[in-house]
Amino acid sequence: MTQIAFIGGGNMATAIIGGLLRQGDVSAQMVQVSDPGEQQRQKLEADFGIQTFASNLDAIANADTVIMAVKPQMMKEVLAPLQATLANRQPLLVSIAAGISIENLEAWSGCQSVVRCMPNTPALVGAGANGLFANDAVTVDQRNAADRLMQATGVTVWVKEEAELDIVTALSGSGPAYYFLLMEAMINSAKSMGLSEETATSLALQTAFGAGKMAIEADVGPAELRRRVTSPNGTTERAIFTFEGAHLRDIVSAAMEAARKRSEELNKELG
Repeated sequence: MTQIAFIGGGNMATAIIGGLLRQGDVSAQMVQVSDPGEQQRQKLEADFGIQTFASNLDAIANADTVIMAVKPQMMKEVLAPLQATLANRQPLLVSIAAGISIENLEAWSGCQSVVRCMPNTPALVGAGANGLFANDAVTVDQRNAADRLMQATGVTVWVKEEAELDIVTALSGSGPAYYFLLMEAMINSAKSMGLSEETATSLALQTAFGAGKMAIEADVGPAELRRRVTSPNGTTERAIFTFEGAHLRDIVSAAMEAARKRSEELNKELG
């Protein structure tokens, strides 16, 4: 039976575990988690019926797949005492920490098969977008295993080059905050024009949800959907003209480029 160990039992690990168990492909007996917090371990045991450990070494003792769900700044320190065991057992190592390169993960862990994943926070509600990259040692079966792991939180997309994960970070990793900012701005504008905060918030959030659902389910792209709801000489057209006049596309492009560059900087800083 495949054994899956999570190093770190925080929000993202909890999202993956919950998704895996809901899918039914993995049983609670197949999952072990290590976390330094006793309260968090007790919560994981109560919520999912899984086995937890205070010791990282105990958690990985029989693992075929090890998911590193720790903060990027802690990765090297956490992996150091595990290296001998990981190098001997050679599990598939999956990192969901931003900014830690495959090269460093290989060196710090001693594992040959390594997958990097860039998730995003909607994974917490089962609507995540995950970008993944595997090194050359990852087998087809291991790739499929990593894919199933992250599909438990949402959609998965594999990139061909590791550097593309910096773009994924700028797009989907940071992307939820862009939409939250737009929602915040729309709510504040509606309030300034006279709507109550409750009404403005309810309408803005449902509009964001509905637009996303339409875009996912439609047989055409977002550009065509925008055209279809933009009637000539109508209110939407006037608003779109205002966005375009303010160079919204250039602003978005500059923001994403800044996020991509910062992701590259973090890779160097954390390495």
